[in-house]
Amino acid sequence: MAGPNILLVEDESAIAQPFARILAREGFVPTIAPTAAEALRAFADDPPDLVLLDLTLPDGDGRDVARDIRAHSRVPIIMLTARGTETDRVVGLELGADDYVVKPFSSAEVIARIRAVLRRTVSGVEEPVTPIVIGGLRVEPASRRVTLDGVAVDLSRKEFDLLVELARHAGHVVTREDLMARVWDENWFGSTKTLDVHIGWLRRKLGDDAGRPRWIETVRGVGFRFAADPGGDAP
Repeated sequence: MAGPNILLVEDESAIAQPFARILAREGFVPTIAPTAAEALRAFADDPPDLVLLDLTLPDGDGRDVARDIRAHSRVPIIMLTARGTETDRVVGLELGADDYVVKPFSSAEVIARIRAVLRRTVSGVEEPVTPIVIGGLRVEPASRRVTLDGVAVDLSRKEFDLLVELARHAGHVVTREDLMARVWDENWFGSTKTLDVHIGWLRRKLGDDAGRPRWIETVRGVGFRFAADPGGDAP
């Protein structure tokens, strides 16, 4: 039985060819796309289970490829890049990347990250069957839809999973460690800075104010508490 299909978008053959062989040896089915145009064509012809996306391509920016993919697909994306600043990482995550690997990297590290991302996307967050309704907020895990006061809220996959995890424990503190383990992975390799970034995005989409929160309260040094009664006074 064939393993997960991996679209490797990488223009450097000295990296792509050896890594494709390693992927195959690890049970994956790799397809190499050396340009942005070929990546989008390959994606359309045979949608992969995961995309390994280099950001520096000869015919464009890999971030544009990510935008195009995210416009119609939730397939996991791991960005591969030599640009490792915090700003680059945040931009990558904002575009919908599930992970971000800075070159040079070890094949073992990337394989581990691929397996971790695939585990998360296959198993997902443990979601309740029935919708979660808190005040004017309605979260529907089955259809992955969110409305606030009757208006649809567009969330990325990670933002949605984070909202479900917080909302299903409304009124109780959820620790940073538990959020990282449940929404990302118990073997998450990166900084928990990504959690703060996603909390910030989620707050903005819910119209929340970190200084006087209606929905998401920061419990310093511990984690976050989602409002059980958003109509009450802010903490």
